[in-house]
Formats: sequence, structure tokens, C-alpha cells
Amino acid sequence: MPPTMGAAMGFMILVATIVHAALLSKHALIWSLIAGTAGGLALAILYASLSSGKMGLAAPVPGVLSAAIPAVATMFREGSPGAPRLIGFALAALGVSLTCRSDDKTERRVLGMAILAGCGFAAYALAIRQAGAGSAMWIEVHSRAAALFVTAAITVYGRKLGDFRRSANLWGVAVGLVDVSGSVAFVRATQLGRLDTVAVLASLHPAVTVLLAMVLLKDKLTPWKAVGVCAALIAVPLIAS
Repeated sequence: MPPTMGAAMGFMILVATIVHAALLSKHALIWSLIAGTAGGLALAILYASLSSGKMGLAAPVPGVLSAAIPAVATMFREGSPGAPRLIGFALAALGVSLTCRSDDKTERRVLGMAILAGCGFAAYALAIRQAGAGSAMWIEVHSRAAALFVTAAITVYGRKLGDFRRSANLWGVAVGLVDVSGSVAFVRATQLGRLDTVAVLASLHPAVTVLLAMVLLKDKLTPWKAVGVCAALIAVPLIAS
């Protein structure tokens, strides 16, 4: 995790410097660090829950909660987004649940960790929203810095360090660059629109992963995953309406 985050953070610092992005206010800086801390903890907890091998609900729960909590919070603050979007939210939740569905049974401890991870990702989204209208790139840089510190500390404390292959590091850098681009887009989207819409649409990434696996890796869709992908595809135009 740390090599990937480090590469992503370095790339964003370079880009932000080149384009002369305005530095953050104290308010935006604090909320960016809070967001990164929450996101880093959530990521570590999620990986710990998935590493148990007993995924069951451990995979879909964080995806649903990371969208549902910000959506509910936004509705309380800004009102209902309208019937079409509410239907889209419901279909999106169904789509995420089914595309992440596993036949493994979930132990209670693992499920509890998955719930904590989902709450952490939701806290990340809410904190990013509170960061305000500062530079999306600098918001993401500071968020990544906090997440990098958290995950590195957990890795060292847990003595999870090992020998990394060069090819694995190169893939980690590539993944980090793609990931940070998506994160900056997420930050910018929260500045331009309603958080509930942004969070729910962003939560549909498992459906995209399943489709890419089907096209590139020739994976076969299970009936449940096929229904989940269809629900996600129907949800997108409803939410975007």
C-alpha cells in the first residue's frame, strides 16, 4: 500500500506545482488530513477483513455504507434529491451488493470490521466535502499524506513488511497514478454537486471492475453478478437525471 500511495502523492505534488494550484486554507488543510486519516484507517481495516478469506458480506458492506451514510447525511442537510435519484440510489445499493457477493460465510468479527471500514470510507467522503472549494489536487495531496502515514504505521506495527518484486512495485506505481486521478475527480465532483449523487455513483466501481474482468480476462458472470451489473447500469442514468 505505501509504495502505491507514495507514487500517487508524488505525482500530484508535481502536477499541482506545475499548474500553480493555490495552496489550501487552514480549514481545508485540517479537513483534508481528517479525510486521509479516515480513509487510510478504513482501507487497512478493509484489507484485514478481506484477508481472512471469509468475505461473504465483507466485500459489499463497505461499498454500500460508504454511499448510504453520505447520501442520508446530504438528504438531511439539503433535502431530497427527487424520486428518480432515490430509485437510482436503491438500484445502486442493490448493484454493489450483488456484484460484490460471495458464497463464503462471514464471521461476526469480519463483518464488524467491514462495517467499520464502510463507516471510515463514509467519513472520508464527508470530510472531503467539508474541505470546501480549495484546489482538488492539494486537497488530495494532503489527504494522501495522512493516509500514507496511517497505513505505513499500521504496516510497520504489524510487521507486514516483505520483499517486493520490481514488477510488483512498477504495477503499484501505475495503479497509484490511476487511482489518484480518480480521487481528484471525486474531490472535484463533491465541490460541484451534491455529495449523495457523487458518493453513490462512485460506489458503483465494483460493477466496472466486473465488466472489465469479463472483457479483458474473459471471466464469466455469475447470475447474481449479472443482475448486479444490470442494476448498476440502470441506476446511473436515474442518478444523473
